[in-house]
Order: sequence, then structure tokens, then C-alpha cells
Amino acid sequence: MFIAMNRFRVTKGSEEAFEKVWLSRDSHLDKVPGFVEFQFLKGPEAEDHTLYASHTVWENHTVFEAWTKSEAFRAAHHRAGGNKPLYMGHPQFEGFVVLQSLGVHKAAKKPASRHSATARN
Repeated sequence: MFIAMNRFRVTKGSEEAFEKVWLSRDSHLDKVPGFVEFQFLKGPEAEDHTLYASHTVWENHTVFEAWTKSEAFRAAHHRAGGNKPLYMGHPQFEGFVVLQSLGVHKAAKKPASRHSATARN
């Protein structure tokens, strides 16, 4: 599995508008092969911002990369530029290969390489 996260530092006072944008959009993820799961997260508050993150789980890195080059990706992000006044700087992307998964999902096997992670939950 592969996890893709984007972190956003949302300007104080813009939290409600930022949440509305995310909660009302069509992500198009349900149409994407290899998509597993999505979470929209609200984190801690700092003096000048509140931290948010988008968290997507994919079958592997290859299907995530295909998503970023797809028409569904372009459709899901076509209005993203208009929301920049709501957050500070650029979103911070972080990608992770899942080495182990415990809990609700079955344990994932260690992948052979970053690009061939095929463990499923």
C-alpha cells in the first residue's frame, strides 16, 4: 500500500471556509483504479493557523502516480488555485510506503521496493 498526504496550514479564521471547500467537492476518487481510502483530517491549532491534512491510501505507488496523471485528478483539482488565500504557503506533500498495517485491516506484507508495494489490507 501507499499513503499520500498533503498538509495545509489554514489561516486562522478561514477554517470554516476551508472545510466547506473540501467537504463539498467531488473528489472523483471512487472512479480511480487502485484507490482504497480517503480521510480529511483537522489537526492542532497554532497561533496563526490550524493544521489540516488529506490522507489517501492506494494499493501501491504505481496506481497513485497514475491518479496524478489522470483526467479524474485534473477534475478534482481544477479549482484548487482559487482556495490559496485560505492557507499559508503551498500544501506539503508526503508519500509513504506501508510496511505494516495493524488493527481493522489485515497486516500488510513488507513490499519489495517503493514502486512495487502490492500489499493489500
